[in-house]
Amino acid sequence: MPAATGLRSRPVLLLITATLSISLVLGSSYIAVHRFREMRGAAVEPVAQPLNDEQARLQVLTPAREIVGAAHLAAVSGSYLLMSCTNTDDPPYQGAIYLNFDVPPVLDTPKYFRSIASAMTQRGWTESMPPNRHPGGRTFTRSGVTVIFFRNADLVDRATMQIYGECRDVTDHRSDTIGWVDISSALLR
Repeated sequence: MPAATGLRSRPVLLLITATLSISLVLGSSYIAVHRFREMRGAAVEPVAQPLNDEQARLQVLTPAREIVGAAHLAAVSGSYLLMSCTNTDDPPYQGAIYLNFDVPPVLDTPKYFRSIASAMTQRGWTESMPPNRHPGGRTFTRSGVTVIFFRNADLVDRATMQIYGECRDVTDHRSDTIGWVDISSALLR
């Protein structure tokens, strides 16, 4: 019985309470700091090798041209935008292209998408997880650029391809009034 009395003594109870309290505070602090860092993400980390506006544009336009030619995409139209990686306005920015192209009837689309995928993999693109909310769509990456393509849900004979560059353009565009810019003719060069 004397051992049980020793564990219930006031100094021992205070020591146990202090130890558990310190552990709880340190553990909570660790989780909070790492959760805060994860919420901020890589998009707000300082950019080691920034791109200027033209480099950001070419980072997505060059592969877009390559894919249009290699996959023989028909009736291509496209738009370009410098898109904020953090919110609607703040730097850093990434180049983004949305292009649309003709697709065959629904039953022939999977075969057509496989031919586009084959043309891309032959040029060094790596297939990634399929895009959410776009059944039958495909995702590819290469050199920091991501390409997603899928059938357009609103137009039965069209597909959409989204091309995103890296978040490396740190030029401040908060006061710019420019939105999406038509680049259809530039895609066919």
